[in-house]
Amino acid sequence: MNGSENGRVAVVTGGSSGVGREILRGLAERGFRVLAISRGEGGGEAAVEALRRDTGNDALHFLPADLATMAEVRDVAARVRGREPRLDVLVNNAGAFFARRVTTPDGFEASFALNHLAPFLLTHLLLEPLLEGGSGRVVVTASEASRAARLRFDDPMLTRRYSGWAAYGQSKLANIAFTTELARRVQGAPVTANAFHPGFVNTGFGSGDTLMNRLVQLAARVAGRQPWRGAETGLYLAVSDEVAEVSGGYFADRQRIRPKPEARDPETIERLWRLSEELVGLTDEERAPLARVSSAAPGDRDVARGG
Repeated sequence: MNGSENGRVAVVTGGSSGVGREILRGLAERGFRVLAISRGEGGGEAAVEALRRDTGNDALHFLPADLATMAEVRDVAARVRGREPRLDVLVNNAGAFFARRVTTPDGFEASFALNHLAPFLLTHLLLEPLLEGGSGRVVVTASEASRAARLRFDDPMLTRRYSGWAAYGQSKLANIAFTTELARRVQGAPVTANAFHPGFVNTGFGSGDTLMNRLVQLAARVAGRQPWRGAETGLYLAVSDEVAEVSGGYFADRQRIRPKPEARDPETIERLWRLSEELVGLTDEERAPLARVSSAAPGDRDVARGG
């Protein structure tokens, strides 16, 4: 299979293993040209090469970047825009769990930086080519871990009391809130935004040296679903005609579910959006594509459509 068989182009972050790799596989099998973004030392290049052989699609390309660093998010977005004037799908899947508090080069807590701020910024930077695609889709990997979390606006980086699960849950709650607000802001434009829960997946995700992490990993090996099952809903949101007009949704097992109320509370999601803009240092130029297409009135929060 030479080039993009169906003419469509996708970007997938965190595709070196697990759910992301299976989403990559599914897109490749459907003839997409795919740009896979993950850490250079994380096995991404080898994974992409293996998928080229497995799927027969040679239009899979690896772009190394540490998405926990906002400068690298900007750099890889520029590389994507330099290669692809139009995009059909952006899958914000990259994420990690940190048992112990880790600080990024920007001074951010790593879960919040990688799991939330990176997709927030990357989506802004790739919105122009998604609009050029004429029917762009943004898909965000969230989690039901958000149910037990809260957004800690008084200490979003958890400097006073750190818990790996609290940090992870907060970042996943932020994913859903971001997707909800993005869908509102692009309402009327040729772009949709949806989030999904992949389920309890048997991967190395969340591994660490704490007792809780070891217990979670044991449970995943015994009862967790395989990565291809975890990828099904994300792939469904990326390609299915059934959800072509659906936006602002949160899904699990291909079914729309209601997220935690905090993820849809107008004041909360607006506050998160403003905080995220400030933290990533979003410029007027980076805001411009979204500002140009945003047609929803500030008070109009009923954006969920379709489904």
